[in-house]
Amino acid sequence: MTYSYDGTNFSGYQKQPRKRTIQKEIEDVLKQINGGKKVTIYSSGRTDAGVHALNQKAHFEMNVKISADRLLRGMNSLLPSDIYVKNIEIVEDDFHARFNAIGKEYIYIINMGEYNPIERNYVYQYCKKLDVVSIERGLKYLEGTHNYKSFVKCDEEITDYERTISQATVIRDSKDLNKIIITFVGTGFLRYMVRNMVGLLIEIGEGKRKPENIIEILKSENRRLAGKTAPSCGLYLRNVFY
Repeated sequence: MTYSYDGTNFSGYQKQPRKRTIQKEIEDVLKQINGGKKVTIYSSGRTDAGVHALNQKAHFEMNVKISADRLLRGMNSLLPSDIYVKNIEIVEDDFHARFNAIGKEYIYIINMGEYNPIERNYVYQYCKKLDVVSIERGLKYLEGTHNYKSFVKCDEEITDYERTISQATVIRDSKDLNKIIITFVGTGFLRYMVRNMVGLLIEIGEGKRKPENIIEILKSENRRLAGKTAPSCGLYLRNVFY
């Protein structure tokens, strides 16, 4: 299943007691279609509260016999307006949306112009000029295979912090030159990793840090040296690759 969602009014992707989550909304709809029997969806990864997705992926199994087209139409007729299923395909039994993924693409959008209340949940309203050239230089130091422990929440229970970022770029939005779009393509991303990298890049764009500081920050494996976490509203999961 390929689906998109507006993360504004969710407490993240993962199901949590007494909270509105993307996983629960979708599973509740699938349960209805599946004759009242529980369906568990397995996504390519979790997104945090306020984070959006343009092409999230998930897989699931159902007991009821139904075509992919009918299932797609049925789901979209029952889902809330901030979730939309774009495509459904029948896959092999050994397919796994998370473990078969070979890469992901995230984008982060920043407004350097006048505050826009209409876009406040979808574009980070930084509303000051940034040195985009310095940000671009900083991104090159984040590319490659590194230990990204400095960009992960301190209490993260994980042993392997090594990931590969194959592409990290920044461009100006052609429709609004006050907006910049930062793109990361990699084998995978740890929780808060993209937002923490963007937070540091903003400090570089402000002139508070130098692009070359990223070399030592990566080596340090110390979250406290990497700076602030950028807000969730500007972050989008754009693609998952298989």
